[in-house]
This record gives sequence, structure tokens and C-alpha cells, in this order.
Amino acid sequence: MQQIGIYEQLITQLITRRLNRDRFYIGERALEPAEASMWLSRFLCHIFEYAISSIPAGENQVQQQVLLSNELLLWLKEKLNDDDFIEDNLLDCQGKILTALFEKENPIAADYKKYIDDIFPLTGLSQSELFSGSNAGLSLESEIKREILSSDKIYWLVSFIKWTGIRIFSKELEAFTRSGRELKVITTSYMGATDTKAVEFLASLPNTEVRLSYNTQRERLHAKSYLFLRETGFNTGYIGSSNLSHSALTNGLEW
Repeated sequence: MQQIGIYEQLITQLITRRLNRDRFYIGERALEPAEASMWLSRFLCHIFEYAISSIPAGENQVQQQVLLSNELLLWLKEKLNDDDFIEDNLLDCQGKILTALFEKENPIAADYKKYIDDIFPLTGLSQSELFSGSNAGLSLESEIKREILSSDKIYWLVSFIKWTGIRIFSKELEAFTRSGRELKVITTSYMGATDTKAVEFLASLPNTEVRLSYNTQRERLHAKSYLFLRETGFNTGYIGSSNLSHSALTNGLEW
């Protein structure tokens, strides 16, 4: 470790051995109790990922990885002396991921598998993804449609709303709000870029609240965020440069 600059990482014993305190000024600070669990769990996450991925590929690789994970949990149980911890967290031996939960008595679709495939975001609900106008086979437009259909509440904060952008999601937003779910939108009249037709369409939807800022001298709102909340707790958010316009949501050079 001899790259000059700033760092922010836990100091391991290996790093300690490599730090030349005679040659370099070493900036360091104490780990605060309030942040210790975050820092240590993030550090262990990388260690566990390496350990689990080191299990050789084969017919039973996933089962062996699950077994190792459960062994680590059992070890933690001994350290914590907490029986409830282990009962709640041991993994199913088949290594499956829960993707949906819907009632059978009041079905909302004839084919649940197809329905879930249609509304589940392709990028998932628990990892980050970078979108741009050049995403091969994956656009912000298609993902937001799926987000709308699978959400319980939607909160949007955008600088400008164009009719060409709202029109992309008109059917999904109509279905979302007609079902009794809540939509809230904040935008601005800054630079006169927002289309009246787009705002009127949103305001006409049931269970929808639209706020338009006219204070363009003091409130030059330039944020773009799309928040999708779910009662399951698996909420998603999109933060970037895309306003609600056709080009920004499809092939524009946005992040």
C-alpha cells in the first residue's frame, strides 16, 4: 500500500504490516460505537462472499454454499447464545429466493407466474443498476412501467413533466390509481418547460396529488427522483438526471 491519497477502509492486520509510518503520514480515526456494526458487517459481507464463492462448481454447489452459510449462522448462535436468532435465519436447504406472495382466494390474475414476470423489475428489488440511453435491451421506460404496476405508493419529484413523457406511462398510471393506490407528484413551472396537458392529466387521476411550484425565483427545483414504495418493505428509488420526457426516458444520454 503505497498509493498516495485519501482512503476510507477498515485497517486489517495485513494493512498494518504494510504501513510504513517512518516514510508516510498515516491518517486514521477511531471506529465510533454508533457506526461499528455498519462498518464491520460491510467488511464481513465481502469476506463471506469470497468464502462462499470459493466452493468449487459442481452439481451440488448451491446446496454446499447454503450448508456453509448455515454453519456460519450456527457458529453465530453459539457466540450470541440466542436460540431465536438461529430459528429465524437458517436458510432453506434448496436455496430459493422469495419473489412474490399473493392470495389465492381473491386472485388478481389467471396466471400468477406470467403476471409476476410482467410486473417484476428486470433489475430486481435489492441491488443497484446504472441506466443510460444506451442500456442494451433494458430501458428506464420499461423498468418504470414494471415499478408502477408492482408498487403500493408512488412519489415522484421532477423538475419538468412533458406530455410525451407522461403518455408513456398513462395506462399504467391509470390502472395504478384506479385500484386505490396513492400517487404523489411534485414539479415546477421553472423555465416554462412543464406541459399543462401533462399536469392536467395527472391531476385528473383518482388518488393522486400534484403540487406545482410557481416560485421560480427562489425554488429552482432541479431534482429528479422516482420512489416506489411497497407494503412488503422492498421499496425502490431512481435518482438521476431524467425528467419526465420521452427522450429522457428512452434514448437520451441520461444517468
